[in-house]
Amino acid sequence: MSGELATFLTAMTPIGELRAAIPLALGVYKMSPLSAFFWSILGNISAAAIVLLLIKPVSDFLINRFSIFERFFNFLFARTRKKFSDTQIKWGSLALIIFVAIPLPVTGGWSGALAAYLFGIPFRRALFLISVGIIIAGLIVTGAILGVIKAFY
Repeated sequence: MSGELATFLTAMTPIGELRAAIPLALGVYKMSPLSAFFWSILGNISAAAIVLLLIKPVSDFLINRFSIFERFFNFLFARTRKKFSDTQIKWGSLALIIFVAIPLPVTGGWSGALAAYLFGIPFRRALFLISVGIIIAGLIVTGAILGVIKAFY
């Protein structure tokens, strides 16, 4: 598998997202920082778009067919609302960008897409805001990894 494809696919994964893809690209595949950034951003934005498109039909299907999914989605949605609602009320759309831009576990494109769905942000606006957050996170992660690499090599 090429480094570009591995980086793209890693950036699409929940939890890891570009926080895992950029170090993989730079450390394992020895890609240029620009290439690592590009493929990570592209993969992470693609995953967010897919989640935004599928979250409602998939959750509705599962909730209507299996009671365990109703409990799971109620838990997941309540948790996301709790983490995001105060920030959303205070900062509005900027809250989604900030939420996605912070490169920590349980923030990022996947969580941002879920938050956008829960707060009724229309698809195009949500994808734009999430993309801006992903780009900022990509810059932070790339800069941090390059700093670590420079410090040790």
